[in-house]
Amino acid sequence: MPGALAVLYLRTMTSDGPRVGDEPSLALGAIGNCAISALVDARARIVWACLPRVDGDPVFHALLGVPGGGGEGDGAFAVEVEGFSRSEQFYAGNTAVLVTRLWDERDQCVEVTDFAPRFIARGRMYRPLMLVRRLRVLAGAPRVRVRLRPRFDWGRAAPRLTQGSHHVRYVGPDQVLRLTTSVPLAYVLREEPFVLTEPVSLVLGPDESLDLGPDEMAAAYERETLAYWRIWARRLALPLQWQDVVVRAAITLKMCVHEDTGAIVAALTTSIPEAPGTARNWDYRYCWLRDAFFVVRALNSLSEVGTMEDYLRWLRNVVAHADGGHVQPLYGIALERELHEEIEPQLPGYRGHAPVRRGNQAWEHFQHDVYGNIVLGAAQAFHDRRLLYPAGEPEFRSLEAVGEQAVRVHDQPDAGMWELRTRARVHTSSMLMCWAACDRLAKIAARLGLADRAAYWQGHAGRIRARLLEGAWNARRGAFVESLGGEHLDASVLLMAEVGFIDPRDARFVATVDALEATLCDGPYMRRYEAADDFGLPETAFNICSFWRLDALARIGRRDEAQAIFEAMLAARNHLGLMSEDTHPVSGAMWGNFPQTYSMVGLINGAVRLSQPWETVI
Repeated sequence: MPGALAVLYLRTMTSDGPRVGDEPSLALGAIGNCAISALVDARARIVWACLPRVDGDPVFHALLGVPGGGGEGDGAFAVEVEGFSRSEQFYAGNTAVLVTRLWDERDQCVEVTDFAPRFIARGRMYRPLMLVRRLRVLAGAPRVRVRLRPRFDWGRAAPRLTQGSHHVRYVGPDQVLRLTTSVPLAYVLREEPFVLTEPVSLVLGPDESLDLGPDEMAAAYERETLAYWRIWARRLALPLQWQDVVVRAAITLKMCVHEDTGAIVAALTTSIPEAPGTARNWDYRYCWLRDAFFVVRALNSLSEVGTMEDYLRWLRNVVAHADGGHVQPLYGIALERELHEEIEPQLPGYRGHAPVRRGNQAWEHFQHDVYGNIVLGAAQAFHDRRLLYPAGEPEFRSLEAVGEQAVRVHDQPDAGMWELRTRARVHTSSMLMCWAACDRLAKIAARLGLADRAAYWQGHAGRIRARLLEGAWNARRGAFVESLGGEHLDASVLLMAEVGFIDPRDARFVATVDALEATLCDGPYMRRYEAADDFGLPETAFNICSFWRLDALARIGRRDEAQAIFEAMLAARNHLGLMSEDTHPVSGAMWGNFPQTYSMVGLINGAVRLSQPWETVI
């Protein structure tokens, strides 16, 4: 059992932050196997799961509410203890296997173990579309109830039920789920409380028969899944300090990979608002090339290069389709290009914060930083000799087409990395990444011995750099600003140091950091920008910006300040070490989609940047 076991007493609630109780909150754990995923609350209720894949139909959607006319427990998969008193929840060490312990008022306890199977079988990775729940008694003889209420078509359709010998089929318009269980089916169908005396298992997946009995199979799958994740974590090159933080972040990032294609989703949810009372509700269940690059880079820093290899399979298809032209900032996990944004009005939204969105209009945007993110995401594959399939000259030639597009658009207005819907400018961050595309192509060419191409790309990089240094500097503000010739401050300029564009001790960069801190920061938290956007002024802090800030401070040499911010960000995680997109600077409440890859990346980068070296103890 972990030393920092989180015990959650459900009687204790905050007035404005995420609560653990009947009201939806982000006090959630994530389970997954790189094919499907689910979110489990502190009372062992699966409140979010999309099937048959992460961007599919949320058959469990209680996190976003229940359609009008729906009943209690709809859109959730609950294991309830009669006379519930309190719970504790933790991950089995170094795994994606989640354990929730539920006590009743008589101190009787049932333990619920949740996971999605993932392990090597028959020479390949086995990751079935399956959620497994195992129940066992830890104290007394508690009465439990299984309440399984999936709904289909975004909550519109209740399933039709059919029964077999040991299973129940939940028949929807486009898919059928099968629950196979050692719990008496009559108790499941009637949602009847029963005394739990022996371990039981619940296996939910496609309408397919199991090869073994549910208890035997669930026990075997749990053993294999535990072993897989522990071996995977053992291979990580961890920093000396904050190892538990890094392992949890790395596993969470891995769960955001759709391994079949290699795509990496930005988060597992849609429509968790960025702040209370806002319409900043977005669908993040897609692959942004920007976010994916940062995920790959963070995992590479831990020597987990397998994710990069998987992602490059997906990225090569994106590049091939573009054929040297426009590249969208995001695609579906199977390379879907049209991600039309629609409202699902039947769902009331997280804590009643409508709208619930499906799809994301940003696929229509021009965001020119995408070309740098493509090249940066692929660059290590040309230099890393550990890879099974290292990149070579053919891959370089395809990336050159991406670079040429970066040169063509580097000084053209776009929506920027913050995806502004009604305003276009020549954004500093976009030109910065166009520079990065050229700079890294020059380094790749040199690695391949292509001196003429290295010189060609160095020339483009130099010209873009000179123009950016001149145009993005605002003498009146004493800082680099969000766009060429602009006036407003923007946290994204901190990436200048992170991607190697400028020496972090350059007086202009140091002055920029100071100006950003004075304007955008509330204590340790940092907002994205100071100018109002399509929805007004941002209210919450954007977590990745806070991590960029501490990275910049550490590079400048202000490590004590950086570490103080890092400790504050650690405190902003939930009880399981997961983070959403945003933090409210006053209440400390988590807002935004969850778990957010950007935020989990920040945890890894911060720990790697600030940790004492291993040489200090060995």
